[in-house]
Amino acid sequence: MFTKSVEKIRERFDAIIFDLDGTLVDTAPDILAYLNEMLAELGRPGLDLEGLRAMVGDGVRSLLLRGLEASGGVPGDVDIETLFHRYLERYTQDPVRLSRPYPGMIEVLEVLSSAGMRLGVCTNKPQAPTDKLLKTLVLDHHFAAAIGGDALSTKKPDPAHLLAVLHQLDVDPTRAVLIGDSATDLKTARAAGVPCILMSYGYSATPVHQLGAKCVIDDAGALLDAIAALKTSEIA
Repeated sequence: MFTKSVEKIRERFDAIIFDLDGTLVDTAPDILAYLNEMLAELGRPGLDLEGLRAMVGDGVRSLLLRGLEASGGVPGDVDIETLFHRYLERYTQDPVRLSRPYPGMIEVLEVLSSAGMRLGVCTNKPQAPTDKLLKTLVLDHHFAAAIGGDALSTKKPDPAHLLAVLHQLDVDPTRAVLIGDSATDLKTARAAGVPCILMSYGYSATPVHQLGAKCVIDDAGALLDAIAALKTSEIA
C-alpha cells in the first residue's frame, strides 16, 4: 500500500526528473580523482574535494577550465578540446571507482517506481558516462529517459534540455517536478515552468539555501514528503 505522501504525489505529478551529480549520486570523488590526474600531468597541484564541489554542474569543459584557473590559471598553450576528450575518455571507462548514490536515494527511486511514476534524468554530464554510471550502479532500470549534456544542442539551464526529457516521458511540464542541487537546476526549472526541489548536500558554488528556491531539503529521506507538499501553483 502506498503511503499518503506517494498518493498525493500521484495526484499532483506524473513524472519526477532528477539531476545526477550532487543529487542522485555523489560523483565528486571520482570527478576529483580524474581531474587531479590531468592537473598532475600538466605539473599542477591537485585540488581538494571541498573546492571541487563548487566547480561541478556546468559540464566537463567548464570543470576543466575552473580546475586550471584554480591551480594557477589557464595556460595559453593548452587546448581545452584536447583535454576535454582525454578526460571524457578516461572518466567514461570507469566512472564508479568511488561514486555512490546518496543515502536513502535508492529507496526513494524504488518507491516512486513501484508507484508507477515516470522517472527521468536531466544532467549536464556527457551522455556516455551518464549511461555507464547509471548502469554500473544498477539505477538505469528506474529511468525511462536520461539525457546528458552533449546529447542535444542545448543543456541546462536552457529549459529545452528538461523539456526534452519530459517529451521522451510524454509528460506535460505542469505534471512534473525537478529535483536538483544548484542554481543551474533552479534556473532550468523556472524557465520550463516546473516546480523544483533542491538538495542541500550537493554541488553548488552558492549555498543552496541562498538561491531563493521555495523548497530546499537536506536528505533523501525527506524527499517524498517534500514532493507531496508542493502546491499546484508553486514554481521553483
